[in-house]
Amino acid sequence: MTEVNSDPLWSSILQEAEQAARDEPLLASFLHMTVLRHGTLEDVLAFHLSSKLASPVMDARALLELFREAYAADSGIIEAARADITACFERDPACDSYSTPLLYFKGFHAIQSQRITHWLWQQGRKTLAYFLQNRISEVMGADIHPAARIGHGVMLDHGTGVVVGETAVIGNNVSMLHGVTLGGSGKERGDRHPKIGDGVMLGAGASVLGNIRVGECAKVGAGSVVLDDVPAHTTVVGVPAKVVAQLCPGTPALDMDQRV
Repeated sequence: MTEVNSDPLWSSILQEAEQAARDEPLLASFLHMTVLRHGTLEDVLAFHLSSKLASPVMDARALLELFREAYAADSGIIEAARADITACFERDPACDSYSTPLLYFKGFHAIQSQRITHWLWQQGRKTLAYFLQNRISEVMGADIHPAARIGHGVMLDHGTGVVVGETAVIGNNVSMLHGVTLGGSGKERGDRHPKIGDGVMLGAGASVLGNIRVGECAKVGAGSVVLDDVPAHTTVVGVPAKVVAQLCPGTPALDMDQRV
Protein backbone atom coordinates (compact mmCIF):
# COMPACT_ATOMS: atom_id res chain seq x y z
CA MET A 1 0.00 0.00 0.00
CA THR A 2 1.25 3.44 -0.87
CA GLU A 3 2.36 5.33 2.22
CA VAL A 4 -0.02 8.14 3.03
CA ASN A 5 1.17 11.53 4.21
CA SER A 6 -0.13 14.36 6.35
CA ASP A 7 -2.37 15.70 3.58
CA PRO A 8 -5.84 14.28 4.39
CA LEU A 9 -7.34 14.88 0.94
CA TRP A 10 -4.41 13.34 -0.90
CA SER A 11 -4.31 10.44 1.55
CA SER A 12 -8.00 9.74 0.92
CA ILE A 13 -7.48 9.82 -2.85
CA LEU A 14 -4.58 7.36 -2.60
CA GLN A 15 -6.55 4.99 -0.40
CA GLU A 16 -9.56 5.13 -2.69
CA ALA A 17 -7.44 4.44 -5.77
CA GLU A 18 -5.72 1.51 -4.09
CA GLN A 19 -9.06 0.01 -3.07
CA ALA A 20 -10.48 0.57 -6.55
CA ALA A 21 -7.48 -1.19 -8.11
CA ARG A 22 -8.09 -4.20 -5.86
CA ASP A 23 -11.81 -4.21 -6.60
CA GLU A 24 -11.48 -3.87 -10.37
CA PRO A 25 -8.26 -5.44 -11.75
CA LEU A 26 -9.07 -4.26 -15.27
CA LEU A 27 -8.54 -0.69 -14.08
CA ALA A 28 -5.44 -1.38 -12.01
CA SER A 29 -3.00 -0.16 -14.66
CA PHE A 30 -5.10 2.97 -15.29
CA LEU A 31 -5.20 3.79 -11.57
CA HIS A 32 -1.49 3.20 -11.15
CA MET A 33 -0.69 5.39 -14.14
CA THR A 34 -3.02 8.25 -13.20
CA VAL A 35 -2.80 8.24 -9.38
CA LEU A 36 -0.73 5.69 -7.53
CA ARG A 37 2.64 6.33 -9.15
CA HIS A 38 2.44 10.06 -8.38
CA GLY A 39 3.50 11.83 -5.21
CA THR A 40 1.14 14.80 -5.03
CA LEU A 41 -2.28 15.96 -6.15
CA GLU A 42 -0.73 18.47 -8.54
CA ASP A 43 1.26 15.68 -10.20
CA VAL A 44 -1.95 13.72 -10.74
CA LEU A 45 -3.80 16.73 -12.14
CA ALA A 46 -0.94 17.65 -14.47
CA PHE A 47 -0.67 14.10 -15.81
CA HIS A 48 -4.39 13.40 -16.11
CA LEU A 49 -5.38 16.69 -17.74
CA SER A 50 -2.42 16.77 -20.11
CA SER A 51 -3.27 13.23 -21.25
CA LYS A 52 -6.87 14.25 -21.95
CA LEU A 53 -5.99 17.45 -23.79
CA ALA A 54 -3.16 16.06 -25.90
CA SER A 55 -3.60 16.29 -29.66
CA PRO A 56 -1.55 15.60 -32.80
CA VAL A 57 -0.20 19.16 -32.69
CA MET A 58 0.35 19.41 -28.90
CA ASP A 59 1.58 16.22 -27.26
CA ALA A 60 0.98 15.18 -23.67
CA ARG A 61 4.59 15.76 -22.59
CA ALA A 62 4.53 19.42 -23.63
CA LEU A 63 1.22 19.96 -21.84
CA LEU A 64 2.46 18.13 -18.75
CA GLU A 65 5.39 20.53 -18.44
CA LEU A 66 3.08 23.50 -19.03
CA PHE A 67 0.72 22.40 -16.26
CA ARG A 68 3.62 21.83 -13.89
CA GLU A 69 4.95 25.28 -14.69
CA ALA A 70 1.58 26.85 -13.87
CA TYR A 71 1.23 24.97 -10.58
CA ALA A 72 4.73 25.93 -9.51
CA ALA A 73 4.10 29.58 -10.34
CA ASP A 74 0.67 29.87 -8.72
CA SER A 75 -0.15 27.65 -5.76
CA GLY A 76 -3.66 29.09 -5.72
CA ILE A 77 -4.56 26.92 -8.74
CA ILE A 78 -4.11 23.74 -6.72
CA GLU A 79 -5.79 25.18 -3.63
CA ALA A 80 -8.82 25.99 -5.78
CA ALA A 81 -8.76 22.47 -7.22
CA ARG A 82 -8.82 21.03 -3.71
CA ALA A 83 -11.86 23.13 -2.85
CA ASP A 84 -13.54 22.06 -6.11
CA ILE A 85 -12.98 18.36 -5.32
CA THR A 86 -14.49 18.86 -1.87
CA ALA A 87 -17.42 20.73 -3.41
CA CYS A 88 -18.20 17.80 -5.72
CA PHE A 89 -17.95 15.30 -2.87
CA GLU A 90 -20.20 17.29 -0.55
CA ARG A 91 -22.84 18.47 -3.05
CA ASP A 92 -23.19 15.78 -5.71
CA PRO A 93 -25.08 12.68 -4.53
CA ALA A 94 -23.50 10.72 -7.37
CA CYS A 95 -20.01 11.45 -6.00
CA ASP A 96 -19.11 8.95 -3.28
CA SER A 97 -15.35 9.48 -3.15
CA TYR A 98 -12.82 12.28 -3.51
CA SER A 99 -11.11 10.50 -6.38
CA THR A 100 -14.28 10.37 -8.50
CA PRO A 101 -14.30 13.99 -9.75
CA LEU A 102 -10.53 13.93 -10.08
CA LEU A 103 -10.66 10.94 -12.42
CA TYR A 104 -14.06 10.96 -14.08
CA PHE A 105 -16.00 14.25 -13.93
CA LYS A 106 -15.46 16.31 -17.07
CA GLY A 107 -17.04 19.37 -15.46
CA PHE A 108 -14.28 19.28 -12.85
CA HIS A 109 -11.68 18.70 -15.56
CA ALA A 110 -12.97 21.67 -17.56
CA ILE A 111 -12.70 24.03 -14.58
CA GLN A 112 -9.18 22.88 -13.73
CA SER A 113 -8.07 23.19 -17.34
CA GLN A 114 -9.53 26.70 -17.55
CA ARG A 115 -7.48 27.69 -14.51
CA ILE A 116 -4.41 26.92 -16.61
CA THR A 117 -5.67 28.98 -19.56
CA HIS A 118 -6.47 31.83 -17.16
CA TRP A 119 -2.91 31.70 -15.84
CA LEU A 120 -1.60 31.80 -19.41
CA TRP A 121 -3.87 34.75 -20.19
CA GLN A 122 -2.49 36.65 -17.22
CA GLN A 123 1.03 35.93 -18.44
CA GLY A 124 0.22 37.45 -21.83
CA ARG A 125 0.32 34.05 -23.58
CA LYS A 126 -3.07 34.56 -25.21
CA THR A 127 -2.47 32.49 -28.33
CA LEU A 128 -1.74 29.37 -26.32
CA ALA A 129 -4.66 30.14 -23.99
CA TYR A 130 -7.03 30.32 -26.97
CA PHE A 131 -5.61 27.09 -28.38
CA LEU A 132 -6.29 25.27 -25.12
CA GLN A 133 -9.74 26.84 -24.73
CA ASN A 134 -10.67 25.30 -28.07
CA ARG A 135 -9.22 21.96 -27.06
CA ILE A 136 -11.05 21.98 -23.70
CA SER A 137 -14.31 22.68 -25.53
CA GLU A 138 -13.71 19.78 -27.92
CA VAL A 139 -12.77 17.26 -25.23
CA MET A 140 -14.87 18.30 -22.24
CA GLY A 141 -17.88 20.01 -23.78
CA ALA A 142 -17.54 23.29 -21.84
CA ASP A 143 -16.46 26.54 -23.52
CA ILE A 144 -14.97 28.86 -20.90
CA HIS A 145 -13.01 31.92 -21.99
CA PRO A 146 -9.47 32.10 -20.56
CA ALA A 147 -10.07 35.60 -19.19
CA ALA A 148 -13.10 34.57 -17.12
CA ARG A 149 -12.44 34.71 -13.39
CA ILE A 150 -13.53 31.72 -11.35
CA GLY A 151 -13.43 31.38 -7.57
CA HIS A 152 -12.85 28.28 -5.46
CA GLY A 153 -15.27 25.60 -4.34
CA VAL A 154 -17.01 25.64 -7.74
CA MET A 155 -18.98 22.60 -8.87
CA LEU A 156 -19.64 22.40 -12.60
CA ASP A 157 -22.05 19.46 -12.57
CA HIS A 158 -21.72 17.42 -15.79
CA GLY A 159 -20.34 20.46 -17.62
CA THR A 160 -21.89 19.64 -20.99
CA GLY A 161 -22.94 22.76 -22.90
CA VAL A 162 -21.64 25.28 -20.38
CA VAL A 163 -20.52 28.60 -21.92
CA VAL A 164 -18.75 31.32 -19.92
CA GLY A 165 -17.82 34.60 -21.58
CA GLU A 166 -14.66 36.67 -21.42
CA THR A 167 -15.60 39.18 -18.72
CA ALA A 168 -17.69 36.82 -16.58
CA VAL A 169 -16.84 36.47 -12.90
CA ILE A 170 -17.89 33.44 -10.86
CA GLY A 171 -17.58 33.73 -7.09
CA ASN A 172 -16.71 31.15 -4.46
CA ASN A 173 -18.82 28.10 -3.63
CA VAL A 174 -20.98 28.34 -6.75
CA SER A 175 -22.83 25.38 -8.28
CA MET A 176 -23.62 25.32 -12.00
CA LEU A 177 -25.48 22.57 -13.80
CA HIS A 178 -25.24 21.52 -17.44
CA GLY A 179 -26.23 23.89 -20.21
CA VAL A 180 -25.63 27.10 -18.26
CA THR A 181 -24.67 30.17 -20.30
CA LEU A 182 -23.00 33.26 -18.85
CA GLY A 183 -23.07 35.34 -22.00
CA GLY A 184 -23.29 38.81 -23.48
CA SER A 185 -26.48 40.48 -24.67
CA GLY A 186 -25.34 42.08 -27.89
CA LYS A 187 -22.30 43.27 -29.84
CA GLU A 188 -20.99 45.64 -27.19
CA ARG A 189 -17.34 45.34 -26.19
CA GLY A 190 -15.74 45.75 -22.80
CA ASP A 191 -17.26 44.47 -19.57
CA ARG A 192 -20.30 42.66 -20.94
CA HIS A 193 -20.78 39.38 -19.05
CA PRO A 194 -22.45 38.38 -15.77
CA LYS A 195 -21.00 38.53 -12.29
CA ILE A 196 -22.08 35.58 -10.14
CA GLY A 197 -21.91 36.06 -6.38
CA ASP A 198 -20.77 33.58 -3.75
CA GLY A 199 -23.07 30.67 -2.95
CA VAL A 200 -25.23 30.98 -6.08
CA MET A 201 -26.85 27.98 -7.74
CA LEU A 202 -27.53 28.14 -11.49
CA GLY A 203 -30.01 25.48 -12.62
CA ALA A 204 -29.69 23.37 -15.75
CA GLY A 205 -30.08 25.34 -18.97
CA ALA A 206 -30.14 28.73 -17.27
CA SER A 207 -28.91 31.68 -19.35
CA VAL A 208 -27.62 34.81 -17.63
CA LEU A 209 -26.98 37.51 -20.21
CA GLY A 210 -25.23 40.85 -20.06
CA ASN A 211 -23.17 42.76 -17.51
CA ILE A 212 -25.55 42.03 -14.65
CA ARG A 213 -25.06 40.71 -11.14
CA VAL A 214 -26.57 37.64 -9.52
CA GLY A 215 -26.28 38.42 -5.81
CA GLU A 216 -24.83 36.07 -3.24
CA CYS A 217 -26.83 32.98 -2.28
CA ALA A 218 -29.38 33.52 -5.06
CA LYS A 219 -30.98 30.68 -6.98
CA VAL A 220 -31.69 30.68 -10.72
CA GLY A 221 -34.23 28.04 -11.74
CA ALA A 222 -33.61 25.59 -14.56
CA GLY A 223 -34.27 26.97 -18.04
CA SER A 224 -34.52 30.58 -16.89
CA VAL A 225 -33.30 33.55 -18.92
CA VAL A 226 -31.91 36.27 -16.64
CA LEU A 227 -31.62 39.75 -18.16
CA ASP A 228 -31.57 41.93 -15.02
CA ASP A 229 -29.76 41.97 -11.69
CA VAL A 230 -30.84 39.32 -9.19
CA PRO A 231 -30.87 40.45 -5.54
CA ALA A 232 -29.01 38.38 -2.97
CA HIS A 233 -30.92 35.56 -1.25
CA THR A 234 -33.71 35.45 -3.84
CA THR A 235 -35.00 32.82 -6.24
CA VAL A 236 -35.75 33.71 -9.85
CA VAL A 237 -37.36 31.60 -12.55
CA GLY A 238 -38.89 32.00 -15.99
CA VAL A 239 -38.35 33.61 -19.38
CA PRO A 240 -37.55 36.35 -18.66
CA ALA A 241 -36.71 35.47 -15.07
CA LYS A 242 -38.82 36.96 -12.29
CA VAL A 243 -38.37 36.89 -8.52
CA VAL A 244 -40.54 34.17 -6.99
CA ALA A 245 -39.05 34.08 -3.48
CA GLN A 246 -37.23 36.64 -1.37
CA LEU A 247 -35.04 36.51 1.73
CA CYS A 248 -34.44 32.81 1.16
CA PRO A 249 -32.39 31.17 3.95
CA GLY A 250 -29.38 28.94 3.40
CA THR A 251 -26.89 28.69 0.58
CA PRO A 252 -28.44 27.29 -2.62
CA ALA A 253 -25.10 26.18 -4.06
CA LEU A 254 -24.57 23.94 -1.04
CA ASP A 255 -28.19 22.81 -0.62
CA MET A 256 -28.60 21.88 -4.33
CA ASP A 257 -32.40 22.02 -4.00
CA GLN A 258 -33.73 22.36 -7.55
CA ARG A 259 -37.27 23.25 -6.50
CA VAL A 260 -38.49 26.83 -6.87
